[in-house]
Amino acid sequence: MTIYCYSVVLEYDGREYYGWQRLKDKPTIQGAMESAIEIVFGQRPMVQGAGRTDRGAHARAQVAGFRLREDCRPADLPARLNEVLPADIRVRSARREDESFHARSSAVGKEYEYRIFNAAELPADLQGRVWYVPESLDVEAMRVALPALIGRHDFASFATRPKFKQKSTVRDLRMAQLERQGSLLVFRFQADSFLTHMVRNLLRLIVKVGEGRVLPAQVRPILQAKNRAAAPGSAPASGLYLMRVFYPEAVLSSDESL
Repeated sequence: MTIYCYSVVLEYDGREYYGWQRLKDKPTIQGAMESAIEIVFGQRPMVQGAGRTDRGAHARAQVAGFRLREDCRPADLPARLNEVLPADIRVRSARREDESFHARSSAVGKEYEYRIFNAAELPADLQGRVWYVPESLDVEAMRVALPALIGRHDFASFATRPKFKQKSTVRDLRMAQLERQGSLLVFRFQADSFLTHMVRNLLRLIVKVGEGRVLPAQVRPILQAKNRAAAPGSAPASGLYLMRVFYPEAVLSSDESL
């Protein structure tokens, strides 16, 4: 029997979902995708995601892979799946992949964005789509602190360990940037891969810097401690967006919006 391998780029608003990973009695992105494929193709394959986004987190370009017994034109896949998917999950593009493709293990890098709304009043349309911080933050101090995180380091201080034992907490953080867009603070992080909750944990420390509770010069020693207890807690998932996934011969991303 011939099996056909596909990848799709997904964009979703995660407010109504309990994260990526399938749960028995809760709505998830993986569960919605598998249900949509079953409706369209009459088969229910496992859908692999490039990243297991958290409950309430979002994506502009989550990559998912699955296998079908049906030969479908990739150009037709988005429309067929979007017809049955919830409106807050969109398939933006699709590709035929080699049988060795795996959405997560084939990836060689990811880019995340984290958004903070820093003003006295939060617009209603941003509820659940940003981290709302009404107190004034020192944006320049946060910018000064970010370069200390760039490079290949042991990020154990920022790793929320999952139930299984991680092989290594060393990661290569290639980019850590902050851009101010009025009241919106947009952070961008790019790495070969990320530890569980790594971006959210990094953000909590950087916001501590912005609050004046941690000095920029203290960021490197906290990183070098290689101890989760040395760093503060975690930023909320509401501000987190998976923006791009890198593969050896492609960058799968979406420039469109929901």
